[in-house]
Amino acid sequence: MPTITVIKRRADFLAAARSDFKYSTPTVAVQARRRAETEPSASPIRIGFTATRHLGGAVARNRAKRRLRAAAAHAVMVLGQPGCDYVFLGRDGTIMRAFDDLIRDMKHALKRLADKMSEPEPQTPGT
Repeated sequence: MPTITVIKRRADFLAAARSDFKYSTPTVAVQARRRAETEPSASPIRIGFTATRHLGGAVARNRAKRRLRAAAAHAVMVLGQPGCDYVFLGRDGTIMRAFDDLIRDMKHALKRLADKMSEPEPQTPGT
């Protein structure tokens, strides 16, 4: 079973946001990045959670993050790739959608990201 830790540093959230690997569903947006070999890490998989004020006040944002954490506990254990960081962003549907649907959306996003990340990088001319 993979070890999962939580992303806490802002720089790690920003690195995931700059990555090319993003996927959105009505309930969750996921940003992913493959960590470089040179980056020290005690954990094969790291996850982070974000809920902006677009979702509402502190109560709504905290509820969204709690739901994302609970759904990620189901989805990342199965579909998370070692050596990757995942940032889950709450969307409008995060709070109201049925929990099983939230898990299904998260698993779908992780599958699509895994497909994108496994594709070979395009060769640029002249390199």
